[in-house]
Amino acid sequence: MRTSRMTGGRRRPGSATAAALSALTAGAVLLTGCSTDGSGADGAGGDGTITLRIGTFGSFGYDNKNGAKLYAEYEKLNPNIKIVESNVADGQKYWDTLKLRLSRNSGLADIQAIEVGYIAEAIGPAMANKWVDLSQTGGADTAAFLDWKVKQATTGDGKVIGLGTDIGPMAICYNKDLFAKAELPTDRAQVAKLWAGDWAKFVATGKTYQKKAPAGTAFHDSASGLFNAVLSSQPQQYADEKGELAYESSPGVRKAWGLAVEAAQSGITAKLRQFDEKGTWNAGFKNSKFATVACPSWMTGIIKDQAGPANKGKWDIASPPVAGNWGGSFLAVPKSGKHAQEAAKLAAWLTAPEQHAKVFGVNGNIPSTKETLASPTVQNAKIAYFGDTPVGKIYSEAAAGITPAPVSRYDGQVKTFITDNGILDIEQRGTAPDAAWENVKKLIADKIDQ
Repeated sequence: MRTSRMTGGRRRPGSATAAALSALTAGAVLLTGCSTDGSGADGAGGDGTITLRIGTFGSFGYDNKNGAKLYAEYEKLNPNIKIVESNVADGQKYWDTLKLRLSRNSGLADIQAIEVGYIAEAIGPAMANKWVDLSQTGGADTAAFLDWKVKQATTGDGKVIGLGTDIGPMAICYNKDLFAKAELPTDRAQVAKLWAGDWAKFVATGKTYQKKAPAGTAFHDSASGLFNAVLSSQPQQYADEKGELAYESSPGVRKAWGLAVEAAQSGITAKLRQFDEKGTWNAGFKNSKFATVACPSWMTGIIKDQAGPANKGKWDIASPPVAGNWGGSFLAVPKSGKHAQEAAKLAAWLTAPEQHAKVFGVNGNIPSTKETLASPTVQNAKIAYFGDTPVGKIYSEAAAGITPAPVSRYDGQVKTFITDNGILDIEQRGTAPDAAWENVKKLIADKIDQ
C-alpha cells in the first residue's frame, strides 16, 4: 500500500477537536471485539475457527475481490483461520483511530497496517511496547527485506515491530488521450523528456498543457500530491539527520512548497484532495478530469480500481523528473490481541517474497523484499490495465535509486498540516501563501508536543 498509502491518506483541515471526533467516528472500522460471523468476543468460534482481523488503508492488494486473493489462499492452507479485513481510504483518519485504540488497548485488529510516515512514532517510547517483536514471533525472515526497510521498523532496543509490505518508488502516470488532445507527446520516453531532471519542468509542462487542454480538465490532480512527490525526491524532508523535526529549515520542504504553490496559483491542478471521503478524487480518474498524477508504485492499483474498465489502456507511466520514494507500509501485530501468535504467522506469510510477487502481479505494489525486487517476476512484469508498459522495469529501476531520507515521529502530522491546512487552502480557497504558511506553523506549534 498502499496510503496508503499512505503518507497516502489525507485529513480534512480542522481543529484538534475535529481530529479527535474524526478518530472516534472512524473507530468502528477497527473494532474487533463484537463480531458478526458467529465467533466469540475473542475471535474464536465454537467450531475452533479463529477469526483474524486486519486493519488496512488504501490498497494493499491482499483482498479476494480486487487484489491477489491472498486471504482466500491462506484460509485454504489453514482451514481453522478466517480473515476479515477492515479498510478505510483516509490514512490519517486510520492512524488517528489506531492511536486512540492503542492507548486503550482495546478495539484493535489482530494485524494493523502502519504507513511509513508514522513508523517512527510507532517505534517511539510511547508505543514501542505495544507491538509483538516480529523478529522473534511468526517465523518471518527479516533478512529477506531491504535493510533500510527493516531499520525503519526497528525499536531502539532491537525489536522489529513491522514487516515491510511495499515501497513507493516514484513515477508519473499520465492519460494518453488527454495528452494527445492537448498536443503533447504520448510516447512514454518522449513524455519523460518533457520534465527530465527538474520538477520545475513538470510544472512548466502543466502550463503548456492548459493552453490547449480539453475543456474541464487540468494537467495535475492536486497541488498537495505534487508537494508530496517533490518532497519524496529530496534528501532532507521533515527531519534532520538526527531524526529531529526540522521542517522549517528543510531545503526539501521549501522546494516542494514553492512548486506546489506555483502549481496551485497557475491553475494547472484540478484542486482535488487526494483520498477525500466524498470520492471526488476517485471520480476524477473515471471521468478523466486530470491528465497526470504523481504515481508511486502503489498508485497503479488505485488508478486501475478507480478509472475502471472504460479507461483501460488510456493510462501510461513515465519516469519522474527526479527519483524518489513516496509511501510504503508495514504490518504490525498488537500485543493485546487474543491471537497474537496466529496473527504474527499471517503477517509473516503476507509479507513473504512469494506473496509480494503475487500482489505486484495484480496490484503493482513494489515489494520490499530483495529477492522479489530482483526477480524476473518484477523485472519483466506488465500490468494488463496499462497495456504494454514495462511497469516492473520502470519501478524497479526507480527503486534502485532510493536512499530514504531521515524521518521523525511527527512526519505524518506535519505532512497533513502542510497539505490539508496549507496547500489545500491556497488551492481551493485562494489563501495567500504567506498566510497559509503561518497557519501551518501555528498548527504545528499548537498541536504537536515535541
